[in-house]
Amino acid sequence: MAVITLTTDLGYKDFYQAALKGRLLTLLPSVNVVDISHHISPFNIPEAAFVLKNAYHYFPKGTIHLIGVDAVYKDAIRYVALEYDGHYFVGSDNGIFSLMFDQQPARVFELSIIQDLNYLHFSLTDILAKAACHLASGGDIEQIGIPVNSLEEKVNLQPVIDKNIIRGSVIYVDSFQNAITNISKKIFTQVQQNRKFTIYFKRNETISHLSWHYNEVPEGEKLCLFGISNYLEIAINKGNASGLLGLYINDIVRVEFH
Repeated sequence: MAVITLTTDLGYKDFYQAALKGRLLTLLPSVNVVDISHHISPFNIPEAAFVLKNAYHYFPKGTIHLIGVDAVYKDAIRYVALEYDGHYFVGSDNGIFSLMFDQQPARVFELSIIQDLNYLHFSLTDILAKAACHLASGGDIEQIGIPVNSLEEKVNLQPVIDKNIIRGSVIYVDSFQNAITNISKKIFTQVQQNRKFTIYFKRNETISHLSWHYNEVPEGEKLCLFGISNYLEIAINKGNASGLLGLYINDIVRVEFH
């Protein structure tokens, strides 16, 4: 059974995400629709990119990932379908793909599906839903678009390495209020070279030990670890790290090796 995943900023309060699912099932009754998240902050492209980047590879190859963030119809908007790492992605060409992918997609097509004016204010249920269902039914990506050679670019904020110091920042706060930084395990290991370290962040807080899991420290104690995303995160065991430690998006986290 074909799988279409949904990553949107539609939320659950309104009828919007239900309408999208109903439209997909109308177009392709046999499809398996799976939510990744509908709690992306409105129009927050970096947040959507982080969530989908860390989720898509758990799905089987051939899965279609429908992205409904900043997908409202407007002049000069470009909707695209592309193939990357054996998966298909359908959404607005608004920079999200440059934030998600480490390499160029295998194929990129600007969708040529004609906008139905009855769905002008909700293109997710028209152009993008039709494209996703076409791919889920086994249709070729070349049948619904025109090949293009480039995508809109956005730049991820990268950590800065200065001799024995890594300066990173918080890029995501999850539902457990863990503060996830842009310092990858790969970068941390390369700079560390088996040395001791101290992590500095707001309110003069420090951590000098990497944990393997959240329950390694007593409840209410702070810790840092490389979580499922393989990025350094600061947490409190069964607590609210973001709120209690004052760590929010774009706040600086500094690692000093000694």
